[in-house]
Amino acid sequence: MADDFRARAVLKPKGRLYEDFEVGQKFVHHWGRTIHEGDTTLFSSLTLAFNALYFNRDFAKAHGHPDIVVNPHLLFNVVLGLSVEDCSEIGGPFLGVYDLVYDRPVYPGITVTAKTETLEKRLSSSDPKNGIVTWRTEGFDTDGKRIVGFRRSNIVRLRNPREAA
Repeated sequence: MADDFRARAVLKPKGRLYEDFEVGQKFVHHWGRTIHEGDTTLFSSLTLAFNALYFNRDFAKAHGHPDIVVNPHLLFNVVLGLSVEDCSEIGGPFLGVYDLVYDRPVYPGITVTAKTETLEKRLSSSDPKNGIVTWRTEGFDTDGKRIVGFRRSNIVRLRNPREAA
């Protein structure tokens, strides 16, 4: 099977290692993502988020909204997901989210984009093969207005752990 495409495939490494991050480094993440009504109602149902604002249009309008509200946890997950390719695609344990702020409700049909800045990096005191990187990620609407922001940290592998010790 000489023409097997798998024999011609080239594995291209993805993601960044600890040495690839610098404090102050900024990323404008790719594409963005439009959040549809089905996204937020399905997400709310699957996560048992039974707040009527997320799936009942009449209820949302009766409470001053022009439409159902996009579940804020979905919004957070979309923005976090947009940052993964640039910040944490290689993997490494996720250490947490801090200072999560939702600026205002958003509604189906919004296209969300994201930007991230590297805030801190340090070597792990308990595991010399890894470092800890902290980022500030923000999500924006189509007009460029911020709708969500948070800090997050991950353990990130060192490229050359012996040299760092």
